[in-house]
Amino acid sequence: MTSGDMNNSKITIYVVSCWIFAAFGGLMFGYDIGISGGVSGMDDFLIKFFPKVYERKKTAKENNYCKYDDQLLQLFTSSLYLSALVASFFASKAATKLGRKPTIFMSSVFFISGAVLSAAANNKLMLIFGRILFGIGVGFGNETVPLFLTEVAPIQHRGAVNILFQLFVTIGIFIANLVNYATSMIHPNGWRVSLGFAAAPAIVLLIGSFVITDTPTSLAERGKVEQGKAALKKIRGVSDVEAEYKEIVAACEQAKKVKHPFRNLAKATSIPPLVIAILLQIFQQFTGINAIMFYAPVLFQTMGFKSDGSLLSAVITGLVNVGSTFVSIYLVDKVGRRKLLLQACCQMLISQLAIGVILVTHLEKTGTLDKKLAAVVVLLVCTYVMSFAWSWGPLGWLIPSETFPLETRTAGYAFAVSTNMLFTSLIAQAFLTMLCTMQAYIFFFFSGWIVVMGLFVIFFLPETKGVPIDSMVERVWMQHPVWKKLF
Repeated sequence: MTSGDMNNSKITIYVVSCWIFAAFGGLMFGYDIGISGGVSGMDDFLIKFFPKVYERKKTAKENNYCKYDDQLLQLFTSSLYLSALVASFFASKAATKLGRKPTIFMSSVFFISGAVLSAAANNKLMLIFGRILFGIGVGFGNETVPLFLTEVAPIQHRGAVNILFQLFVTIGIFIANLVNYATSMIHPNGWRVSLGFAAAPAIVLLIGSFVITDTPTSLAERGKVEQGKAALKKIRGVSDVEAEYKEIVAACEQAKKVKHPFRNLAKATSIPPLVIAILLQIFQQFTGINAIMFYAPVLFQTMGFKSDGSLLSAVITGLVNVGSTFVSIYLVDKVGRRKLLLQACCQMLISQLAIGVILVTHLEKTGTLDKKLAAVVVLLVCTYVMSFAWSWGPLGWLIPSETFPLETRTAGYAFAVSTNMLFTSLIAQAFLTMLCTMQAYIFFFFSGWIVVMGLFVIFFLPETKGVPIDSMVERVWMQHPVWKKLF
């Protein structure tokens, strides 16, 4: 069947509202990434929960690279990712057995509970437990939302629609930076406002979970064949959906034969999408993006901007992040996935190396960079964030959501999400300690990884632009010079 038969769709207000409501799952995740770094730098927050870190931060000649190195403070950030990692496997089961729509609803409820508990926290236990609830919400949301977007998107716009998730992640990070900037002036409870405000995107997602339809694939997979067809007509805006629905139903029949999707991932034919999904997530973290985003405020303070200046600088990088994601939405279905990834490897490598060289040669352990050089570092961070935002950021979520066959789709994607969370938490937990020991050489560490990633794309990553989601095996994996040996 040609993809032409399946391009039969109109973009209606209803389907756009489904995309946007679901994408609020990304906004929740992004807000949380952005808020943690800012909150953990607020004096009121440190005095209440981490007084030792506050004392060290206050001392006159602090070491630029070590002032925030505290394992418990790092656990505050990374506990969310560890709970998201475990939750994504439960979310995979829920998405298959109950459907994508109820799983998105559950995600919002967990996240709202996390926001309430965190904002009300009076001790470390409440604080960490609130983070764990946030994490379950993120695990459920990140497992289900990208799959939902990929399954409801028309084939010719699939890349762009899926990238709405990452676009909303970047908007969430940006909003969090603005909120932190405002709440850092509210004493002593500004941090409570920052954490409590996380409920806002989750409430929108909660409302959205009643508006959106479940995906035709999910309905057909659970035996609701007529409802699935009705849902497909609704999201395509046309009544002639026979060709596409036949393909979905055929994929569901195939999927029914598989009783244990997780066990099925160990088969030779499941290895290509699984290896690519896992490696894309590992590489996404080893670009060094979370290191830069989490601790942008800390990084800018290290370079001598005062607290306000640092949040302002983080806002600048946040805007660049949002703007550049639009570039990806525009280009991904035109130039394809591989070109965007390779171009970004070159741009990120140059930016990281330059940041490393400037910091190694000009930033002492105590003291600050001169203003001109600090401005150059901000500019380099922006060119770095820019290239990440139109490539490894969105495509790390898009490619795994479109390459698994239906029978292993939620299980395979759970591995992608949990790998992302595992490596995000490892980097969150280790970054401040690495910054303390490796100092500016940490940027060379990440540069080395960017070279490895470029080689991976050249030799192992096939192009998936314009290929129907249920035809990947025949049209992509069986044609690839390396992967076809497994079929």
